[in-house]
Amino acid sequence: MEKCTIIVPCYNEEEALPLFYEETEKTVSTMTELEFEYLFVDDGSRDRTLEVMRELASKDEKVHYVSFSRNFGKEAAMFAGLSEATGDYVVIMDADLQDPPELLPEMYRAVKEEGYDCAATRRIDRKGEPIIRSAFARAFYRIMNKMAKLNMMDGARDYRFMKRVMVDAILSMKEYHRFSKGIFGWVGFQTKWIDFENRERVAGKTKWSFFSLFRYSLEGMVAFSTAPLEWASFVGLFFCFVALVLLIFLFIRALIFGDPVIGWPSLACMITFFAGLQLFVSGIIGMYLAKAYNEIKGRPIYIIREKK
Repeated sequence: MEKCTIIVPCYNEEEALPLFYEETEKTVSTMTELEFEYLFVDDGSRDRTLEVMRELASKDEKVHYVSFSRNFGKEAAMFAGLSEATGDYVVIMDADLQDPPELLPEMYRAVKEEGYDCAATRRIDRKGEPIIRSAFARAFYRIMNKMAKLNMMDGARDYRFMKRVMVDAILSMKEYHRFSKGIFGWVGFQTKWIDFENRERVAGKTKWSFFSLFRYSLEGMVAFSTAPLEWASFVGLFFCFVALVLLIFLFIRALIFGDPVIGWPSLACMITFFAGLQLFVSGIIGMYLAKAYNEIKGRPIYIIREKK
């Protein structure tokens, strides 16, 4: 019998975890054609998440867990789960039940009977999400698809049902700064998209603030595109051209009208503007250098303190 590993990254999910296990078991128990196992990844939680995992593992032999030495982030937790998974198929799900377990049979049929390598999910609405956050999220997907030339679906979730061949391809990409949504698109493979309506968390609070999502989006842009560097080069060339035109204009004006000392406020503003522009471009270059620096150091993506 084929085996499926369900990976569940967790950070401070002591309230949601039992509810997730109970609801998922209702669906999994009906899929008798597969042998399931749970692999919970504790991403350095500060509550009783690890204790709940231990309790579930003591009651059900299908339950396994990995606990980090500290918080390494969801990307590291997903990579650890993929590395430790032993199933012929691998599923990634969130513990808050925003990923509907009842979609699992449809996802399995897509990869087993319809010939797809992966069944992925996307939200068709953002009900309950702040308007500004939703607008920025949609803009991010449009920008990423143009910058990185990846097929990233608006509203895409990490909730995926994958064949082992795709999992192995993802694991071959051992970069330190990971952006899984981009990695899923970069490795390719035939993917079926399954739509569902947005759901609220079953318990607990979201760990993603607007600022953390903004930083995550920058990580994705830098990780999968050199377009910001190209834009910085074009901006620099453009302003060099503008400066040359202004220099010629000022030279001709001085020859015709003399050179009275006027316009120093506008000159101060221009100096400030160009200084800010230089710092902005330097910041873009610095982001790429920082990513290269962290990759060169070769530090592990995560450190396991305990597992079962």
